[in-house]
Amino acid sequence: MNPLLLSHFTVTSSIGCGLEETLNALRKRTTGLLQCDFDTVDFDTYTGAVSGVEDEKIPLELHDFECRNNKLAQLGLRQDGFSSAVEAAIARLGRDRIGVFLGTSTSGIFQAELAYRRRDPVTGLLPPDFIYGTTQNSFSVSDYVRHYFSLTGPAMVVSTACSSSAKVFGSAYRMIKGGLIDAAIVGGVDSLCLTTLYGFNSLGLVSTHPCRPFDVDRNGISIGEAAAFILLERASSESNPDDILLLGFGESSDAYHMSSPHPEGLGASLAMKKALSSAELAPDEIDYINLHGTATPSNDAAEGIATARLFDATVPCSSTKGATGHTLGAAGGLEAVISALAVRENFMPGGVPGTRLDPSIGIDYLTENREHVVSRVLSNSFGFGGTNCSLILGQLA
Repeated sequence: MNPLLLSHFTVTSSIGCGLEETLNALRKRTTGLLQCDFDTVDFDTYTGAVSGVEDEKIPLELHDFECRNNKLAQLGLRQDGFSSAVEAAIARLGRDRIGVFLGTSTSGIFQAELAYRRRDPVTGLLPPDFIYGTTQNSFSVSDYVRHYFSLTGPAMVVSTACSSSAKVFGSAYRMIKGGLIDAAIVGGVDSLCLTTLYGFNSLGLVSTHPCRPFDVDRNGISIGEAAAFILLERASSESNPDDILLLGFGESSDAYHMSSPHPEGLGASLAMKKALSSAELAPDEIDYINLHGTATPSNDAAEGIATARLFDATVPCSSTKGATGHTLGAAGGLEAVISALAVRENFMPGGVPGTRLDPSIGIDYLTENREHVVSRVLSNSFGFGGTNCSLILGQLA
């Protein structure tokens, strides 16, 4: 495939707002996971909440979009000069030539949860100030970003659980390749809500301590929230050798089970193979793998099997969810930005906390940070029902 340029990117999560705070947290191997005190949650778990979301003020002219998810999106857009980069692209390309492709899982459903507490006691009707289309609706976050920049190009949301904001790279690539747009804002936004927290708890997938991916005693996820944005553009024929590019992507759907991966990681393996094929790379040309690594027994085992089978346990890899939590629909975008930082900084983040690696998983899992040349990173995002996506980010040889 013809690579696309990540001309600008930013991320906001529980470990920091913007690239500098994120990189510092990864280098110090600190976690953003704290004992959950979100809203009315009354069970024992840890979450990765973003500081300052509640203080964001949605512009008056966009008041109908008021919800936690769009506030988090706006907080993310204000970091690292990302908004200025988009405005510069608009000036070059035009408002109709920039698309918006974002991933989310629950969007602004917390706004609906709050609204249900204020139902009319007689009729049961929701309060008139609750607007489904601009808050809970999955499309809300892309619609908000489009209005935020007054863009008129195509916009859509991908909602395929935990692979959502990785799959948007493919959506943008196809639109750019087809000549419909010249650039795209891609990424994902997902915020804490009761539906997610209680839903995963009911499945027995939530840990009572900060999650420990690939640890022998791992026992579940820690849910986080994040906003990640990347401006994708056609790569110039005179690209700077330091440019970070989308080199390849692969998607698969194994449809093995509603909530469990194929135990041998067949869908995961297929997504990774497709990504390598599209980038025209061999497994030994990948320098680091950012694993999906949710810290559930079955997910880590299946991904470990697929990774070891394809890479022969020779490629360093780790999961960063011990630092950020599992940000669900935003995970693919968040970890794509972390992967881009790995390339830019020649830095491989070790798993957080220090992991007692499960001896049954035969991969080169980093339990400490490693400074080393990183030219190409494969980043995995695997969702419920076997909807899988692998990205390859890096530099041209």
